[in-house]
Amino acid sequence: MADNSITLTGNITRDPEMRFSNGGMAITSFSLAVNSRKKGKNGEYEDDPNFFDITCFGDLAEHVAESLSKGARAIVTGRLDWSSWDDKETGQKRSKVQVIADGVGPDLRWATAVVTRSQSNSNARGQQDDTW
Repeated sequence: MADNSITLTGNITRDPEMRFSNGGMAITSFSLAVNSRKKGKNGEYEDDPNFFDITCFGDLAEHVAESLSKGARAIVTGRLDWSSWDDKETGQKRSKVQVIADGVGPDLRWATAVVTRSQSNSNARGQQDDTW
């Protein structure tokens, strides 16, 4: 069985956008730029950004939408999700890889954060989790 997990650290390129599914679950999406530094032809280092679409669900989606914004440095853990569809306009097959987030947090290397516990946190069985 293959392991499908990823951890990314980068800058949020647009404010997280939250919406709700028909069933009422929060879904938040944002984009993360992860830079690699490469030595260019002139001998100077240049940024080589990679952009990743991130999707969060449930309490995590609400917390990300409330806590993070464009420009913030974040750490995202999750799994890769590949989807494909037929383009309605051209009829061509399209595909996309995105990250389904399991966890998102601020990168504290160059910043500080104040963590506030949410009252809506629940564990996998739907019970309130009172432990840290």
